[in-house]
Amino acid sequence: MTRSHAQHMGTLALHYAINSTTILTDLELTINKGKVLGVVGPNGSGKTTLLRLLIGSLKPSSGRIVIGDAAAKEWVDTHQLSGLQRARIHALVEQNAHPHDDLTVGEVIALGRLPHQNRFSGIDPHSPAVIEAASRVGVEEFLHRSFASLSGGERQRVHVARALAQAPQFLLLDEPTNHLDIAAQLELLTIISQVARNGTGVVVTLHDLGLAARVCDDVVVVDQGHVVGIGPPLETLTPPLIEQVWGVEAQWVEALGKPTLVVGTKPAV
Repeated sequence: MTRSHAQHMGTLALHYAINSTTILTDLELTINKGKVLGVVGPNGSGKTTLLRLLIGSLKPSSGRIVIGDAAAKEWVDTHQLSGLQRARIHALVEQNAHPHDDLTVGEVIALGRLPHQNRFSGIDPHSPAVIEAASRVGVEEFLHRSFASLSGGERQRVHVARALAQAPQFLLLDEPTNHLDIAAQLELLTIISQVARNGTGVVVTLHDLGLAARVCDDVVVVDQGHVVGIGPPLETLTPPLIEQVWGVEAQWVEALGKPTLVVGTKPAV
């Protein structure tokens, strides 16, 4: 298999535990290029752990994470690859990414090119790849500015640009809309959708189920380490499942042409 042409990433019977505490168990997922897969669930359900397993910063207790070409029926366990090889396949935008306050925006984005350079090359904040990545998320006018001078939404877009400069086949984002205002959230989700339409596979963890319904082709619902639902958002995030997992009453309505979730606490018995 030509690893640079992998079409899918997946997990096979994935299990992760710390000492005697199980975090994730029997996880079976397929991540397709050109699609957005949302990972949703309550706090502590294992969402961030899943991303760290996918990116390779954690090793499964059992099971496998594979990439491959379904047409060729060839698959490779990602833990058989070097860190450099994995960095050329997928990139992660963390929830609490390093602030990089001493760098310019162009220098931050250029960090994404490191997996494609030899160890003696310096970062080039003016390279075509950096400029293209900045343009894709609308921060090309900020290249010379200090990263520390940016707003929260602008910083998050720069982190996405850094990940795109890495030229990944799969882009992973951990709660990318946290701490952003409504306009910045919608803007970032539009960027994520565009990234997927350009052929990259996207995995994004989200708390807001309404935003997940807007941006995701499919969602996987994780609760206490188990997958309890997977599929298209409105077919999967049903009111009974939301009540089961989050303990709230919920109803989907249409507002401004978009699915919107109305929730309320369950009445006292």
